[in-house]
Amino acid sequence: MMSTSDDTILLVGHGSREASGNAEILQFAEQWRALHPDRRIEVGFIEFADPLLHPAIDRAARTSRRVLVLPLILNAAGHVRHDIPEAIQWAQKRHPQVEFRYAPHLGVSDPLLRILKRLLRQAMLTLDVPDPHTTGLVLLGRGSSDRLANGDVAKMARWLWEVSDHARVDLAFTGVTFPRLEEVVRDQVRLGMMQVIVLPYYLFTGTLIQRIGRQMQNLARQYPQVRFAHTRYFGFEPEIMQMLDERVAALRAGQGAVDLDALMQPDPFRRDEGHHHHHHHHGEDGHHHHEGHGHHHHAGDGCHHRGGEVPHHDGGHAHHHGDGPLHHHTQHAGHGHAHDGHGHQHAHEHAHHHDHGDGHAHGHRHDESASGHGHDEAASTPDVPHGH
Repeated sequence: MMSTSDDTILLVGHGSREASGNAEILQFAEQWRALHPDRRIEVGFIEFADPLLHPAIDRAARTSRRVLVLPLILNAAGHVRHDIPEAIQWAQKRHPQVEFRYAPHLGVSDPLLRILKRLLRQAMLTLDVPDPHTTGLVLLGRGSSDRLANGDVAKMARWLWEVSDHARVDLAFTGVTFPRLEEVVRDQVRLGMMQVIVLPYYLFTGTLIQRIGRQMQNLARQYPQVRFAHTRYFGFEPEIMQMLDERVAALRAGQGAVDLDALMQPDPFRRDEGHHHHHHHHGEDGHHHHEGHGHHHHAGDGCHHRGGEVPHHDGGHAHHHGDGPLHHHTQHAGHGHAHDGHGHQHAHEHAHHHDHGDGHAHGHRHDESASGHGHDEAASTPDVPHGH
């Protein structure tokens, strides 16, 4: 039987163009090591920072009989479903004597919901009138062209609505997909929200967290009658390490490992999946090329409402095409739901969306969360595969 001393735990972070974000992941790993001095814990980054994933997993395999790969990533986008599994398969071919086990990403879970509830409670205390009935919430995700990744964020927004008393819990994304933060805030203000709390769904700092700070300043200037607050990113919350501890224990017990072949199966609902190309990122904040075309539909915006507590639009709902929010629907039956059907948006996959500054999007469509590597990955190891 293999002992735990034969293990190397490889913690995989996204990587950021912002050095402080990478430093925080290394700091997180150091704190985790301090709690478990008997563990061999190493770090690899998917892009933008050293050590990159392929050299890191190669080094871990050289000194271990078993490598436990743990993605320090919230959502199951291309990095989780393609980049990390491909790196594991590459390492398996180089080190056939080594066993590799891949843990699930952090996903949607009760521990993450507890974190959001705690951060929300703290943010409410900063408001002049901490009334949930007049305070809208916006869960702000990174945004991806992967429906499963966006679905994780939407599910967490719904869970947050279920365990709170807030009249509205809306979903927004920083880039790639819609609705965007400014659109959702605009509609919340129109619906009578006097206060808005934005909860970034991020683990560590980076260029996108910095952008969110600027967006909040702009929104406060645009709506001086509304009180804004936003919570911090939450990678250092104790639940994150606890979740990783549970994954390590499960993997060592031979349980909970992800089936790589099943994970990497094409999404049957993705129109460009049959000729999906993983191109390079051109920036952490959303510059990733996606080949393929066809319409990209967004039906509904994932907003959740409490009936009878929010004034509503004339006619009950509003439709927006183009850059507007996809569909807001207020109901009066005492419960909320994510409405999918009426408003929708078309965008060709080979059109591009660019975020310029802090408030609007146009032009390029990129995927900051889908698979693809930074240009600098292959430099560290001569036989690292390129461009996958």
